[in-house]
Amino acid sequence: MTQPPHDEKPASGPEELREQVERTRTELGETVEALAAKADVKTQAREKAAEVREQAAAKATAVREQAAAKATAVREQTAAKAGDLKAKASDMAHQVQDRLPEPVREKALPPANRTLLLVAAGAAAAVVWLAWRRRG
Repeated sequence: MTQPPHDEKPASGPEELREQVERTRTELGETVEALAAKADVKTQAREKAAEVREQAAAKATAVREQAAAKATAVREQTAAKAGDLKAKASDMAHQVQDRLPEPVREKALPPANRTLLLVAAGAAAAVVWLAWRRRG
């Protein structure tokens, strides 16, 4: 312990020796602190747990934002498809109504029954569309 480190020259006087001793103490203290930190498993585990929690929270936020964006897109597509289906059902109901012979239309379709026929034709169109969509 009385030999100086290889990169230092021997002390030329007592003051320089004191400075070397003080530097060595500081370095030794820093080394001991670093070793103690490596040996402190509880603190390392807490730090790692905090890091993992932060990563999980960030990932959850990103997933939540993606899900919200996809849900919005699906809602918009569904609304568009519903509008298209409603228009097709209405067209189909009008076509059915227009193809009925006049005497049948007058007897079988009083104003209240016409609405019922339109609704039934719309439902039939929806069923046909869904069946066609499942096949495709």
